[in-house]
This record gives sequence, structure tokens and C-alpha cells, in this order.
Amino acid sequence: MKAYLQLFIFLFLGIFTNAVNAQEDLMTLLGKNEKPSINWISATFKATNVVIGPSCENPPTGNLLFIFTHHFGAINSGYENLYGLKQASVRLGLEYGVAHWLGLGLGLNTLENTWDGFLKFKVLRQCTGAKKMPFTLTILTSTAVYTTKWADPTRKNYFSSRMSYAAQAILARKFGERFSFQLAPTYVHVNLVPMPDDKNNIFSIGGGGRFKISQRVSINAEYYYLLPKQIRSTPAYSSFSTGVDIETGGHVFQIFLTNSMGENIESIVTQTTGKWANGNIFLGFNISRIFTIVKPPILL
Repeated sequence: MKAYLQLFIFLFLGIFTNAVNAQEDLMTLLGKNEKPSINWISATFKATNVVIGPSCENPPTGNLLFIFTHHFGAINSGYENLYGLKQASVRLGLEYGVAHWLGLGLGLNTLENTWDGFLKFKVLRQCTGAKKMPFTLTILTSTAVYTTKWADPTRKNYFSSRMSYAAQAILARKFGERFSFQLAPTYVHVNLVPMPDDKNNIFSIGGGGRFKISQRVSINAEYYYLLPKQIRSTPAYSSFSTGVDIETGGHVFQIFLTNSMGENIESIVTQTTGKWANGNIFLGFNISRIFTIVKPPILL
């Protein structure tokens, strides 16, 4: 009986060992067939704006983003205007994530009653792992139309004279969990300029950064350097804006100071008439709220 028991134990251990080895070989073969993972970098910026200018981000696919932008008047306007609090410029904007690489937007600005629309194409996306890409590249194309009455209605006017266009190449990188930065060479074409010597084509080099100071709060800044000798009759300056981003669940609340009264990229580049040194500083804020329109499919 003892001999039979020893034989049974020997056979059981042999079968168990072979089964374990076979399972390890099977898992090895399955592992070889698995595709290496790609780690996509997300939330380079928390909003689709750095401060007042565009960031590299789009809304998530199937999500609608509502943005309310408000600029008060200039701080140096004096006590009579409560240092700008009695004046206001507003933009109402909608943005939609069509796909992970495509976003579109539409906005209405009270400054010159301007409508603007844009497309944002995410050409490259920062990632690590099996595929490596050190930065994100987003291309933005924009059109703006101002709809205020003509200063001289007796003159022959064209609808195309109301239009301006912009294009940006936004090159962004997230350096770890706290710091992100982007460069944004920008081109703006204005169909109708104030004086014959003014330039229709305006070039600017933008840059913006974000530094997280907590899980939900960051400090942001951006600068659009206006290349010299482009606008002569109407003084225009480089735009500088800085502020704080506060994330509160489905909202992103941005409070900022800027020398730009404009709220779309065309006016930011070509119509920044304020100077920080002169106190032409505008207090403003953005409120962003996102809504899910199309839920992504659940992958089993």
C-alpha cells in the first residue's frame, strides 16, 4: 500500500510540474503576441486656452465645451469707472471634440460684435512607451467677422472687408506633472486695414506656460511678441497675460490680468493697444463647462 501511495504522489507531481511549465510556455507565447503599450500624454494644459490665447488642447471626443470670457475695462481708467469694473467685453464660445485629433469652435464677441470660428487639428501627440513623440503639434485655422456698422455707410463697402484670418502652429510639451510649455508662431491676415501703409499680413510669435501648484490649481502665463514694423497708423503692442487656473470638477475657472481687450486670436495679435507700463491692464476671467454629448463606446 505504501508503494502505491509513493507512486501516486510521484505521478501527481510530474503531471502538475508539466502543467505549470506548459502554462508558462503558453503565457510566454501570448506575451510575444501582445502589442507593446503606448502611453499618451494628456492634460498638457487644463483648458483649451492657456490664458486668453489657444492652447494645444481640444475637448474630449463627443464633448461640448461652453466658455464664457469676460474682460473688465482698464485699471487706469480711474475711480469714475471703478477702475474698469463699470466696463465690460464678453465672448460666448462653444467648442466640440469631433475626434481625438479634431476640434472646432464658434464664438461671439461683444468687441465690434465679432463672430469667430476655428478648427484645431492635433497632428502629433506626445507619448512614451512603444511609440515615442517628445511633443504635441496642433494646427489652428481661424476666421473672424466683425459686424458693427460701417463708419462711412455712403462709401461702397464689401462684406469681405469685415473678415480676418489666422493660422497657428502650436508646439507643446509636458515636462513632468507640474510644468507645460508651448510655442505658437502665428499669422494673421486682415482684409481691410485703416491706412494704405498698414500691413495686411501680421506675424507674431506666441509662447505660453503652465505650472501646477496643487492638484487643482496652476499659474499660467502667455506672451505674443508682435514682430516690429507691421502696424503703423494704429499703435499696437505685444500681448502679455497671466493668471490662475482653478479646476472644480466639470468647470475650469481662470482669473487673469492682460493688456489685450480682444478675446479671439485675430484681435489679440492685431488690436492690443494697451501697455502694462502705462497701467492699461484688464482684469478678466474665463469659465469653462463641459457637457457629454456622445458617450464613447465601452471596450470589453
